[in-house]
Amino acid sequence: MQRKLAITLGVIMLALIALIVAIYQLVKNNSEEYNKIVLSQRQASYDSRTIPFRRGDIMDRNGTVLATSQKVYNLIIDPRVIHSGEGDRYVEPTIQALVSFFGYDENELRTLLKEKADKSYVKYKKELSYDEKSGFETYMTDKNKAYSSSGDKSRIRGIWFEDEYKRMYPYGSLACNIIGFSSADGSTGTGGVEQYYNDTLMGVNGREYGYLDSDTNLQSVLKEPSDGETIVTTINTNIQMSLEKYLNEWQTQDVGSKVAAAIVMDPNNGEVLAMGSTNQFDLNNPRELDTSIYTDSYLLELGRKEAVGVYKREHPDDEPITVDQVSKYYTNDEIISYGKQVAWNQMWRNVAISDTYEPGSTAKSITLAAALEEHAITPSTTFNCEGFIALSDGIHTWRIRCHNHDGDGVIDAETGLMRSCNVYLMNTAFALGAENFVKYQHIFGFGEKTGIDLPAEADTSSLVYSPDNLGRTTLATNSFGQNYNVTMVQMAAAYCSIVNGGNYYKPHVVKQILNANGTVVQDVKPEILRTTCSKSTSDFLREALYQTVEGGTGTKAKIQGYKVGGKTGTAEKIPRSAKNYLVSFIGFAPVEDPQLVVYVIVDTPNLVGEAQATASFAIFIERKIMNDALQFLNIAPSSETDPEDNINAKFAQNPEGISNDTMGEQVTTAGDEGETSEGETAESETDEDGNVITPTSAPIITDEFYEEGGEELGFNLPDAVPGDEDTGDTAEGETETENQE
Repeated sequence: MQRKLAITLGVIMLALIALIVAIYQLVKNNSEEYNKIVLSQRQASYDSRTIPFRRGDIMDRNGTVLATSQKVYNLIIDPRVIHSGEGDRYVEPTIQALVSFFGYDENELRTLLKEKADKSYVKYKKELSYDEKSGFETYMTDKNKAYSSSGDKSRIRGIWFEDEYKRMYPYGSLACNIIGFSSADGSTGTGGVEQYYNDTLMGVNGREYGYLDSDTNLQSVLKEPSDGETIVTTINTNIQMSLEKYLNEWQTQDVGSKVAAAIVMDPNNGEVLAMGSTNQFDLNNPRELDTSIYTDSYLLELGRKEAVGVYKREHPDDEPITVDQVSKYYTNDEIISYGKQVAWNQMWRNVAISDTYEPGSTAKSITLAAALEEHAITPSTTFNCEGFIALSDGIHTWRIRCHNHDGDGVIDAETGLMRSCNVYLMNTAFALGAENFVKYQHIFGFGEKTGIDLPAEADTSSLVYSPDNLGRTTLATNSFGQNYNVTMVQMAAAYCSIVNGGNYYKPHVVKQILNANGTVVQDVKPEILRTTCSKSTSDFLREALYQTVEGGTGTKAKIQGYKVGGKTGTAEKIPRSAKNYLVSFIGFAPVEDPQLVVYVIVDTPNLVGEAQATASFAIFIERKIMNDALQFLNIAPSSETDPEDNINAKFAQNPEGISNDTMGEQVTTAGDEGETSEGETAESETDEDGNVITPTSAPIITDEFYEEGGEELGFNLPDAVPGDEDTGDTAEGETETENQE
């Protein structure tokens, strides 16, 4: 018996030894492969991940943050890990934790875990706050400890968070056209600084990942992200708030208009201190449309027009469709989608740099500057204004009136600007000549891009005349700012040069660029592009523009304690028959040492016909903005000056750039310019703002009749803006040849 037991035990021992040997051989021969399998499973649980960069901030000149990127967290569910536990020991605790802490839908979670059981990455919720993330992590740790201490094998598993950045705009719509907005991931800017400086604001994503080294050890690598650089703008937040406040008051509490816009610049360096319009939108929700304006019916109207163009682009060889045919080719949802695109473009458009218009009498200063520089006139040159000039090409006759139908009499250059006398400016332009007139338009930046560091600046090269096609009639109307187009930033930059001594600075909205550590990596220096006029011409125009506010057409722009200069403008929009107007005012202060230029336009006030043509609308807005800006910048009030210290005395001391030589016949009568038809015009009347209004029933006794008066009224101007494209709401792209000599 003992023998049999010993034999059995020996056999068992031999079997065990054989098994041990077999296992040893198996492990010896396949250990590396098994290690890789195990480590690969570990590696699978340590997925590589992208670490997002932080887009650079945008600040105002004083460090106020206008755009920033705030870290948020995405809740990630790993169904594969959740299902890896025996039974439902991970499933139920995890679901209950999410339901209990966040209040998520239990049925939705169960469905997701079932349908995506083989997935390791499901982004379930986005943009959670740090408090939500850290709160759940603490909750999960505490619950798992409780399960462990009680001997329960249940655990919360397969939930983690990934970092992300969300672009935030603390002031909502403030400076929306200057700042612009970026995509959700911070990779693409739309409009404003966000678009123009996109490459500067962007950084480079980092990455964290694992790998097996040559010894089959799991290694991890972390490549830190490189954050974007910060932009410091030239914007003064206080002035920007003031500008938008008064534009909004005009639009909601006053007459209102199709659009109104303003720009504030430092004339001594080209910095834009503020810029905006009544077209505003929330940068945090840039695609949110005001349903009181953009109703479904309006979006359908916009969409149908857009769809006509879409069809033409998509089917260039087919017969174009009409608006009435759009519904045959596109669904209502598609049409509304097109309408929204149009609405967004309208809302996001920066009026100050993308829209063009006829400037009106603000351009008279440019005409005078050119004539003074070319010695075509001197400050003492006089012309006789009898109320109109008549021009004829032998077939047509145009009577171009001054606002004062009785005429201003014999006046000099300063008085001509103060009274905004069309006749004086036309005679000045005739003395200057078409070639020089066009040359100075370009010197002052008209027909040229300013190069401002914002996207979508309008190209006005085709919206000004060349010397070859600038006939005597169009030269006459160009002299007082009609029949060619400009942008707001062009006019503001030109006036900065007029009042600062003749230096044309490149307008810009960025002052500095900082790296992620706050160190300055680039200072944006003021850039003088050219000289527009001599210092003596600048001095003369500053004084003349000051007198324009003191006793001319801009008296409503006065600010107590400060010497303010400026010029009104009123332009009759195309088509002339519609009797719609764009009124404006550009002012600067203090006159003795200009620190601010403020330009305001009001496009099509909400009134009928010639009642729109009141530059006071723009003056009142400009005066409020200017007054606040003077206080915000702590600019001291103007000191009293000796009344005997007049501009002519200054020119006697320093005749630079100005000649006293007689340029042709100084006193001119309008009758010398051409024959007029016989007859009489109806008498004019004056409105409460001092504007001269010609009754609409007045007989027109010539082929064309137009004027700019009071605060620069314009009537029946010919549609003669050069070029064949419409780059702005107030521009038409056709030229009528009869308006040229």
